[in-house]
Amino acid sequence: MRRTRGAAASDDGEILSKTYQELFDQRGSAYDRAMRRYPEARRQEFEQAIEAAAPAPGMVVADVPAGGGYLQAYLPSGCTCLGHEPCASFTNHGAVAGQPTQLLPLPWARATVDRAISLAGVHHLDDKRPLFSELHRVVRPGGRLVVSDVAAASAVARFLDGYVGGHNSTGHEGVFLDERTLRELAEAGWTVENAAIRDFHWVFPDRTAMAMFCHELFDLRSSTPADTQAAIEDQLGVSTLANGGAAMHWSLMTISARRT
Repeated sequence: MRRTRGAAASDDGEILSKTYQELFDQRGSAYDRAMRRYPEARRQEFEQAIEAAAPAPGMVVADVPAGGGYLQAYLPSGCTCLGHEPCASFTNHGAVAGQPTQLLPLPWARATVDRAISLAGVHHLDDKRPLFSELHRVVRPGGRLVVSDVAAASAVARFLDGYVGGHNSTGHEGVFLDERTLRELAEAGWTVENAAIRDFHWVFPDRTAMAMFCHELFDLRSSTPADTQAAIEDQLGVSTLANGGAAMHWSLMTISARRT
C-alpha cells in the first residue's frame, strides 16, 4: 500500500483518511463487486463481530469504516445502523448514507451511539488513535466498541502483506492489531474487556468461486485465479464441506471495549 510511513497525523486524522482513501478509491469498486457477487461468503466474520458487540433492538450501531454497508444486513431487527465511509468507490451505490469525503471527524454528535463496530478496516491506518478517540466521543457512556481486524504475525497477516501485496493494484502493508492496539484504546478512554483471536471461515459453493472472490476482492492483477487458489490452500487452508462447498480459513483479533 502506498503510505507515508511514520508521518504524523493531524489532530483531525487527515493523513489517516487520505491513506485509507488512496487505497480504496483505487480498488474499492472491485472489492464491492466481489461482496455483491458472494454476499454470504463472509457471514461468519460479520456475525462474530456483532456477537461481540451484542446490540439489542432499538440500539444505534455505528459501522466505521463501513465499506459498502455490508454489516447492516446482519444486525438484529430494530437496530439503526449508521454507516460512515469516506470512499466514493463504495458509497456510489447508495448502501451508505451520504457522500463523506474524509474519515474523521465522525459526522455524529457526542454520545449518540450505543454500539460501534470497526471490522477489517483499521489495519490500513498507521495511527489508529484519532479514530479511537472520535469513537469514544460519539458512543454513549456504558456503550461498547468492537474492533475486529487482522492480528499481527498471523497467517492472514502474512497472506495479505505477502501474496496479496505482491499481486494487487495497490500493494499491501498492514498495521495489524497487537498489544499496542490495546494500549491505544486505553489511552483514548476505552476500558478493554476482552481481546481474543476468532477463527472462522469464508464459505463458497466451491474452490473456484473462492478463488474468484478473493481475486476480485483484493483486486489481484499480476496473478491468476488458479494462483490465488493455490496460495490460499498453502498459506491459509481450505476445508471441504459435506455439500461440496469450500470453507476458507480466516481469523481476526476481536477486541471489545466499554465506554465508561
